[in-house]
Amino acid sequence: MPARIVIHSRPGCHLCDDAYAVCAPIAAQRGADLEVRSILDDPRTLAAYRELIPVIEVDGAVVATWRITAEQLRAALDPPTR
Repeated sequence: MPARIVIHSRPGCHLCDDAYAVCAPIAAQRGADLEVRSILDDPRTLAAYRELIPVIEVDGAVVATWRITAEQLRAALDPPTR
């Protein structure tokens, strides 16, 4: 099953645009699903993430707020080795 990356965003957010620019090529390379959700569409999400966007989730777990690097996203997508 492919990983699911969600970017919680809002229109006009330059940091959100930056997060998308990092996430999109990695999602494509890894075969992950990528979705951008506006925090304006849900009052609870708006209240929770208003000051934190972009909020990036991988498979439902928040992995970054404000900024994400390619290394952070790759680490979140890679399963831990034991």
